[in-house]
Amino acid sequence: MAWVLLVVAGLLEVGWSIGMKYSEGFTRPVPSVLTGAGIVVSMLLLSYAARSLPIGTAYGVWVGIGAAGAAVLGMVVLGEPATAARIFFVCLLLVSVVGLKVTSGH
Repeated sequence: MAWVLLVVAGLLEVGWSIGMKYSEGFTRPVPSVLTGAGIVVSMLLLSYAARSLPIGTAYGVWVGIGAAGAAVLGMVVLGEPATAARIFFVCLLLVSVVGLKVTSGH
């Protein structure tokens, strides 16, 4: 169950990181409230997952999902450059996340 919570927390991190872009510096009320709620729930789920997972693994996976997801959505939704190098490094992030999962002992 901890891994499910951690993946959901990571996906929420993707959501709130993209939400910060739409909140325009927290000047738009609805995106700002949704972003704030995403931050709180994401961190709560991370803290629940970290009860039974090593913190280095839990935090690394959380950040990895968030960073990779934000980079991909940035390219797909926000029109950021989708160069071969960027895609390669996002893939490396995902390999790292899987590696942390496989070597966590859980």
